[in-house]
Amino acid sequence: MKHKYALLLGLILIAAGMTRALAADILTVAVFDFDSRDEKVHDLGPKIATLLNTCLSADPQLITVERTELEKALGEQELGLSGTVSPDTAAKVGQLTGAKILVTGRVFAVDRELFIVAKVIGTETSRVYGQLVKGTVASPALSDLSAELAKKISQIITDKADTLVAKADSREQRIDRLIKGLKEGKRPAVLVRIEERHFGNPVIDPAAETELSLILQKAGFAVIDEKSTNKPDIEITGQAFSAYGMRKGNLISCRSHIELKARERSSGKILAVDAQTSVAADIAEQTAAKTALENAAVEMAERLVPKLAQ
Repeated sequence: MKHKYALLLGLILIAAGMTRALAADILTVAVFDFDSRDEKVHDLGPKIATLLNTCLSADPQLITVERTELEKALGEQELGLSGTVSPDTAAKVGQLTGAKILVTGRVFAVDRELFIVAKVIGTETSRVYGQLVKGTVASPALSDLSAELAKKISQIITDKADTLVAKADSREQRIDRLIKGLKEGKRPAVLVRIEERHFGNPVIDPAAETELSLILQKAGFAVIDEKSTNKPDIEITGQAFSAYGMRKGNLISCRSHIELKARERSSGKILAVDAQTSVAADIAEQTAAKTALENAAVEMAERLVPKLAQ
């Protein structure tokens, strides 16, 4: 009987490992409105983006960022939902939306033909690939053209993933690289206080605050809490939340967002203000949510810690 239980446990662990490996291969894609300035096609840009988003969401290896989430992430930024997003702004959009790949483009008419040109942009590498479909202006059949274009975009992402997405270093490698790049010198004492919430479920352990505190400690900072008799030189405060995204087979994706402010306690000077969004998938919602928050914390630390170490 013990052998049967051991075998069953082994199979469960193997399945979980395979599922998490599959989760690492899933990419997050954000689809922006296509530019449609020509008079003949002036209203087609948003429609094509909506249809593309729907078609791409059916791909089991892709997680699409919903339009409402894009609007929330970019609403207060100079970046909009239009086709003006470019390789130069891709990194900023990826930081705010958690997307590894952006899809945008242009729709235009030449005589009686309708052309839809898509740009597939890697937010980490700024690499750009293009695809094209065409129909007739009189009877564009947008649903068919969008489905055809979505297939081509999915194929590009599959074939060119290694150039669209930066090589994935482990968490430990990223933190080691961060620490090695810091200047020598005495580090200030830091207080980290991040209010955290997972929509729909209570937070048991604050993942973002814990992750950032661990990184600061490894970087040589003295991390203290509010009960300490010592006073911090720098106070890092902010908010973090995670939310259920969608289900892909046995995987559940969750999105996270962190907003932080670092303030010098003695002068009140604001040293840094930052925000980061991330997406993660796992077989359990809570694990996916915590992983997304931890990933966002690591990405933010890579920008924040060097500023605090100066």
